[in-house]
Amino acid sequence: MLATGSYTRTLPGLDVDGERVITSDHALALDHVPRSVVVVGGGVIGVEFASAWRSMGAEVTIVEGLPRLVPAEDAAISKAVERAFRRRGIRFRTNLRFSAVERTEQGVSLVLESGDRIAADVLLVAVGRGPNTTGTGYEENGIRMERGYVRTDERLRTDVAGVYAAGDIVLGLQLAHRGFQHGMFIAEDIAGLDPTPIDELAIPRVTYCEPQIASVGLTEAQAQERLGADAVEAVQYDLAGNGKSQILKTRGFVKLVREKGGPVIGVHMVGERVGELIGEAQLVYSLKALPEEAARFVHAHPTQNEALGEAYLLLAGKPLHVH
Repeated sequence: MLATGSYTRTLPGLDVDGERVITSDHALALDHVPRSVVVVGGGVIGVEFASAWRSMGAEVTIVEGLPRLVPAEDAAISKAVERAFRRRGIRFRTNLRFSAVERTEQGVSLVLESGDRIAADVLLVAVGRGPNTTGTGYEENGIRMERGYVRTDERLRTDVAGVYAAGDIVLGLQLAHRGFQHGMFIAEDIAGLDPTPIDELAIPRVTYCEPQIASVGLTEAQAQERLGADAVEAVQYDLAGNGKSQILKTRGFVKLVREKGGPVIGVHMVGERVGELIGEAQLVYSLKALPEEAARFVHAHPTQNEALGEAYLLLAGKPLHVH
């Protein structure tokens, strides 16, 4: 089984020195909180570190080349996170790229294509992770590759008989729990237990910023692209109607996406602690439950789980509390 993991990517012009220009690996080893940070990349890693540093008192600015933060998430989630970051004083610039990085006596200065400059003590490169396959000899031994990733079939088998690949070197989500599942699947397949292939869309995704993001399945845009706009229905249940969320003083919502007349095909949540709700959402998605079926679940009061229950009720056409 090939499982050599991943490494922190950078971009041309962002020369990492481990002191002023750093990656997430270096950030985890810092023995102090920088006074100011500019984060290049507004995806999962970028918003998580930006959120954590801001909570510790740092001044933070995020620069993202795409039109919105957390661009892989549903567009409604991005808007909610951007609103929350503004309230917290986290600055961000989207749809904008950099042209250069200059070292200064105080730290770094990021030069944007617009000509603007952002000065900070530290620059964090948060543009994702790449497959750690360089120099491994995979290709030389007959393993088919694609952009550095190992090509596998749905059973994680490579082109070489008896050789499997798992985790971040397999194209798809780069998440620890995906790697765990790959390893268990391969062990069972080798043992002749004929496990069911892993559904990538059923793998839950959680971003640990404040507020948290949790999702599984298709975004509304992805569903519309696959099925057609007229074949998709989506609703949002605001956490303002959830008692426990009021106790926690958190804002956010649960968004459900369904195929019209069919099952729930996407669950998207934003708000404090919503990562703890993703298990039920994953079950509803994986079991292809109809909203009417999921609406029969009884949720304890007061819990945030009730927000999922009320979202199912809303999508089933019989809302309880609507805000």
